[in-house]
Amino acid sequence: MKLIKRIFQILQITSAACLFIISAFLLLPRIPTLSPSPLSSFVPFACIGIGIGIGIVVLRRCYSRPAPVFLVDYSCFKPGSGRKCTYGVSESFVRRSQRFSPESEDFMRKIYLKSGLGDETYGPPFMFRADYEEARLESAVQEAREGIFSAVDSLLAKTAVHPRAIDVLVVTCGSFSPTPSLSSLIVNRYKLRPDVKAYDLSGMGCSSGVLSIDLAAKILRQSGNVHYALVVITENISLNWYFGDNRSMLVTNCIFRVGCAAVLLNNEAARRPAAKFELVRSLRTHHGADDRAYRAAFQEEDEKGNTGVALTKDLIRAAATSLREHIKILAPRVLPLSQLVSYACSALVSALSRGDVKPAVPDFTTCFEHICIHAGGKAVIEQVGRVLRLSDEATEPARMSLHRFGNTSSSLVFYELAYFEAKRRIERGDRVWMLAFGTGFKVGSLVWRSLRSSREQEEEDNPWNDCIHRAHFGSPGGGSASSVTRRVLPLMRTCGGP
Repeated sequence: MKLIKRIFQILQITSAACLFIISAFLLLPRIPTLSPSPLSSFVPFACIGIGIGIGIVVLRRCYSRPAPVFLVDYSCFKPGSGRKCTYGVSESFVRRSQRFSPESEDFMRKIYLKSGLGDETYGPPFMFRADYEEARLESAVQEAREGIFSAVDSLLAKTAVHPRAIDVLVVTCGSFSPTPSLSSLIVNRYKLRPDVKAYDLSGMGCSSGVLSIDLAAKILRQSGNVHYALVVITENISLNWYFGDNRSMLVTNCIFRVGCAAVLLNNEAARRPAAKFELVRSLRTHHGADDRAYRAAFQEEDEKGNTGVALTKDLIRAAATSLREHIKILAPRVLPLSQLVSYACSALVSALSRGDVKPAVPDFTTCFEHICIHAGGKAVIEQVGRVLRLSDEATEPARMSLHRFGNTSSSLVFYELAYFEAKRRIERGDRVWMLAFGTGFKVGSLVWRSLRSSREQEEEDNPWNDCIHRAHFGSPGGGSASSVTRRVLPLMRTCGGP
């Protein structure tokens, strides 16, 4: 069918070129010649050349135009209520392990209470064993299988797409890379075709979800014989708990939680009516040339040989600096002309004042109706809000997602997207900006255009269904970030289980 369509396009282009040449020959004798000229004999050949040129240009444009990329649907993993990692569960696990000094226990308690996480987040299975046993490879595999299979099962069921229709598989997990790979685990479970193009991404931190979508989209746009791409975005906590007393490494124990998202992409125009979003633009920048940014979040051993990820004091600075560099590239591609002119004038005034006057930050709410900021932590959300001059209302989904699910790493932006849908805020034509940060230091952006209203249908597997009616900030945009958080905590504690 596809070959017939291509042949039909070529015949159309060839017919148009031939029609132009024939018309030129028919009109040429009707043009009066004022004086004989040797150049008149070349006119027919010129017409032929023009016709061929037009045909080549049209043909090249037809074949070089990138295919659209649609987000058909997505699913987010939500464990059972028995896996809720409350403050009591966390404290009990830390004490049962007997691996931390009293000072470290007190430090983690303070970090947890200030982190912005609530009592509705989820922990890995090994934390809930009656008798403490340190996590092993089996624990990590169990965690991976549980999240991946649940999200993919739900996605395939509601899209009615057969596993053997999948052409591309991209799996990202920053800190767990077993053998066989996680993509092989999925191929085996769902019996994907032997010619499926499978990719595994690791070590890319919390930005890997956005980057994996970018990779899958590029494959779909450049390959004419693939149509469905399954992207699985997960993280693994079991083998990455830090058992030591280095304070910069203890923070990860307090904020990272279980989560997974599965996303189905397609490049066929026929799937547009059934798709939720169209990918308008993607951008990824790498700021690892800066040594401080490169080491802002770094996996290493402490003085006793315990492995952990150290979150240094440079992390917030690296996020802010990298974000500024990132939006310098993104802004001209997405901002309306009025904002670009305003920013250019502001930058000129800043240059003339030799830096005494800082340039105004463009208003990104003029080009995006919704913004999904990676909720790496409360301080990260606040810093991004300051850099982009965002209101509390704009950062609401990030704060709520951090409180409800914790830092699920690269999948968290899709929990935020689910928040918008559960709130029925997305309308047809709305633009959604996904912004994520990752170790290295990397920043990634995805710009989506909504193809349908979130009011059209209710998602049975939306992870917010059980408590979305209580998840709000009170008056939109009212109050400071800290006061907003204080108002929302009592509301979120009353959210029920699944």
